[in-house]
Amino acid sequence: MWKGRFKTDTAQLLKDYSESISFDWRLYRHDIAGSIAHATALEAASLITQEELEAIRGGLLGIRDEIDAGKFQWKPDLEDVHMNIEAELTRRIGDPGAKLHTARSRNDQVALDLRLYLRDQADEIAHLLAEVQKSLVELGERNIEVVIPGYTHLQRAQPVLFAHHLLAYVEMFARDADRVADARKRLNVLPLGSGAIAGSTINLDRELIARQLDFPAITQNSMDAVSDRDFAVELLSALALVGIHLSRLSEDLILWASAEFKFVTISDAYTTGSSLMPQKKNPDVCELTRGKTGRLVGNLTALLTTLKGLPMTYNRDMQEDKEPVFDSVDTVKASLQIYAAMLREIQVNPEPCAAAVADWNLLATDVADYLVLHGIPFRKSHEIVGKTVALCVERGVGLADLTLAEYKSLSPAFESDVFEILNVRRSIDARTNPGAPATTNVLGQLERWKAVLGCQYAGNIVPHGTKSFET
Repeated sequence: MWKGRFKTDTAQLLKDYSESISFDWRLYRHDIAGSIAHATALEAASLITQEELEAIRGGLLGIRDEIDAGKFQWKPDLEDVHMNIEAELTRRIGDPGAKLHTARSRNDQVALDLRLYLRDQADEIAHLLAEVQKSLVELGERNIEVVIPGYTHLQRAQPVLFAHHLLAYVEMFARDADRVADARKRLNVLPLGSGAIAGSTINLDRELIARQLDFPAITQNSMDAVSDRDFAVELLSALALVGIHLSRLSEDLILWASAEFKFVTISDAYTTGSSLMPQKKNPDVCELTRGKTGRLVGNLTALLTTLKGLPMTYNRDMQEDKEPVFDSVDTVKASLQIYAAMLREIQVNPEPCAAAVADWNLLATDVADYLVLHGIPFRKSHEIVGKTVALCVERGVGLADLTLAEYKSLSPAFESDVFEILNVRRSIDARTNPGAPATTNVLGQLERWKAVLGCQYAGNIVPHGTKSFET
């Protein structure tokens, strides 16, 4: 493509080193859509005829169909997806194909392709996030009566509904979806028409191109348009957070599925065994997802590092944006897809959960609140209950096993009704503030999320039911 300036051929080593077709071929549909829109603008500017436009459109669609069918022959010597398609188009239709690149550079072409690609991927990822949220809501609904210890510092803290714990992740993934949607807004701007750096003396109707490609806006500075990859950084940042949230969920499931917890059983379909130990059932999906999060964070860091010292405008360093972008998109989509499926087959084991919340120390804060309601300042009540728990530990008993006399020896504010609060269900259902885990709140949140996610059930929520979403 630059043979007019150079006297010798490019070294084969450089051709091999600089090619990107091995990974950017996946932009072909977006490249072809952009080229058809560009050709339409060329025809509107009377730079090509209607017949030439039809030849270009037909040739490009034929190439697209051939690529779809896996029959297209990619040529590394042509470097990238853009030149492979353009060269083949010109070979097939002649001069009209050679006119296609008028008033266009690979710089604004690749910026367009990447924005189109990421716009599509953002929509797919938003859908997959919703599927994971639906699976979490379903799992919570099926086990609405199950109570587990909530943990801080991985130490038992207070009792919560299992569904309340799952809804925490529903909230996380909702924020992820918001971030993906927000990134989509900023990437949904047309850069084509910016040329290599300073536009072109051949002025095409950029608004026409934008309408064809469904862009609501066009870039306002040609130098920024070809050098901007902020939109890719933003999306990779959002995807890294998706990975982090999946990783945290993975850690919970790994713990819950262990023999020490036994809170859940992961389906055989989403676990693996050991090559040596016949008894093993390993939560590989969770472990792999936790591990893949490192790649997502690494891809974000790689792109940021690539961009941090670049002068204006386009530099070949920016070819390095695509592999981390493609890898993060592929990794997040695969992780969300398998998580949505795996969560739907998880079985919760109520008995081990009930045994874990039989730890009376989980109600220590309730006892402290009891003293506050009986006129004791919180700091003092905290100290009193701390001594009460220490007494229980010393004697190897729980809070419910102490006598009223023993309670009164620690504080005269204790009355016989102290034993009424030593009830897990009462503890949960007394927490009715918005966001707290009272059963009524959690039921309300499950219904809210079903409405938000566009899900319909055959009936109302039934504890331990087996209803599933119909969308």
